[in-house]
Amino acid sequence: QVQLVESGGGLVRPGGSLRLSCAASGRTFGRYTIGWFRQAPGKEREFVAGITRTGENTRYADSVKGRFTISRDNAKNTVDLQMNSLKPEDTAVYYCALNLFGTVLPTTGYTDWGQGTQVTVSS
Repeated sequence: QVQLVESGGGLVRPGGSLRLSCAASGRTFGRYTIGWFRQAPGKEREFVAGITRTGENTRYADSVKGRFTISRDNAKNTVDLQMNSLKPEDTAVYYCALNLFGTVLPTTGYTDWGQGTQVTVSS
């Protein structure tokens, strides 16, 4: 089993940037697709970005395309989410999770969710 821990959240002004990190334990981390999701108050959890096991392919929600970048370092067991040009509507708890099929980029079917990290975008 892989354990995922998110970090890097905080309070930032509109237009600012944050870099989230998802750190994983377990030797098999490099086999899995990793996804970032978010859940705002009163809303359902939504897919934000995903990256396949080698990092070759990525996928983004339309709402973050061009502003967020997902990357991974399998040697360090980490997947990062660089978030630029942040908007108030990006405010949410951000989670990372894994998909057992490491060559695909679905928006559902993820497991081993982390505890989440809060991102608040406000002036």
